[in-house]
Amino acid sequence: MTTSPPQTTSLLIGESPEDSAAKQRLVVGVVKEGRRVALTPESVTALRVAGLDVVIETGAGAGAWFSDDAYAEAGAEIVSSDEVIPSSDVLLMVGRPSTELISALRTSHTVIGMLQPLVEPGLARTLGDRGVTAVSLDGLPRTLSRAQSMDALTSQANIAGYRAALLAAENYSRYFPMMITASGTARPADVLVLGAGVAGLQAMGTARRLGAVVTGYDVRPETQGQVESVGARYLVLESVASGAGEGGYARALSEDEQRAQ
Repeated sequence: MTTSPPQTTSLLIGESPEDSAAKQRLVVGVVKEGRRVALTPESVTALRVAGLDVVIETGAGAGAWFSDDAYAEAGAEIVSSDEVIPSSDVLLMVGRPSTELISALRTSHTVIGMLQPLVEPGLARTLGDRGVTAVSLDGLPRTLSRAQSMDALTSQANIAGYRAALLAAENYSRYFPMMITASGTARPADVLVLGAGVAGLQAMGTARRLGAVVTGYDVRPETQGQVESVGARYLVLESVASGAGEGGYARALSEDEQRAQ
């Protein structure tokens, strides 16, 4: 008969159990990335309740209209850009880390964000060589119901499609909707959106709501119903065979198919 040894806990002289537990708390860090931020004050509160500490770079949420005071009230510590990496164990990001940021990471760091390892294999290799644990949210299986709330890829693609339509309208020299004035009538803009994925469908719907006449195209013929559901016309190219691949995704077209397209 064997027995396992009793579990023991060691404390430094003069150190209380509370101090020892505090040292073991995981610290989540957030850096400034421009218009988007990886953590909202509401999420900071949830992490604090879960027993995690949070450090936020000064001004990290400014582009998304979250002030440093809002983060501080939620329980985060506001630190300088030089202090975020050394102070954190887990780094949350929307996009990919810069070269300078990667060089500051430790072996014990974990990076969570939209890392796109299939698009940027070099980044994944660099993080692996440094011993950094990387979790890419765009690799989550979206077909699992328990993963739906973590589907950052779809949420960010929606924003990208919406923003693309707004940028097109802003840079167009005329108007998206039909404009009837005393001096004449301006015809609505003709907008062609290539690709009927999450971003493309959102771009079609947004351009349609702005008053444009929208046409959508995708190499997958089965997307015709989705294109028409957002109020766009579906462009059919008789010279191009179906580009549907496995799992509902598009396959790579051959050079001849690309020329015909």
